[in-house]
Amino acid sequence: MTKASDRSQLPKAADAPLKKAAYDRFQQALLKGAIRPGQLVSQKELVALLDMSIGALRELLPRLEAEGLLTVMPQRGIQITMIDLPIIRDAFQMRMALEREAVISAVRTLPDEAIDEQERLHRDILARLEAGGDLPPDFFDEGQSVDGAFHELLVGCTRNDLLIHAYHVNSTRIRLIKLDRIKLTRLTLPSAFGDHLAVIEALKARDRAAAVAALEAHIRNARDRAIEL
Repeated sequence: MTKASDRSQLPKAADAPLKKAAYDRFQQALLKGAIRPGQLVSQKELVALLDMSIGALRELLPRLEAEGLLTVMPQRGIQITMIDLPIIRDAFQMRMALEREAVISAVRTLPDEAIDEQERLHRDILARLEAGGDLPPDFFDEGQSVDGAFHELLVGCTRNDLLIHAYHVNSTRIRLIKLDRIKLTRLTLPSAFGDHLAVIEALKARDRAAAVAALEAHIRNARDRAIEL
């Protein structure tokens, strides 16, 4: 027979997928531009936009506010976090700390086959760009996917759930900054992928110092491009 104390835990477990779905809906709306950094919206507007109940939204808001994605302003509404200089600096400093640990782990544990595959994917994108001519409409989206997957692969090498969670929270801020300021283009993609290839070369050599230096240079370059704009 299920104890009363056990039954009290069931709704929380059952609600977990719903809470994740609500969080994912908000994140996708943000990343697709349905809601914009700095925008002021009401709870009613968010409920309609995200197609969720007012109760689900009110449960979600504390998490979003704790993660720095919005601010609940009594009597005024909800303000989506503005992308400004302090946010950029803080997000990239956090990224530097997390990914430095990630690349150290990758030097030790990432299989040669996975490193070779990353090199192939990056060089294929660069070769297609350098070939000139018209590019398919989704070319830079494909490049962004390769970019994001590379960093996800490095972070996964830590096998540290706390670090991975912190990375995912911070990556939402980074993706917002990229959407607003440093999307991949014909001008920025070669530099970003060149930085990645320097990291990949150091991983192939199992050179911890070179991998850390290359990764830190890459993140500084991305941060500086965001700040300049």
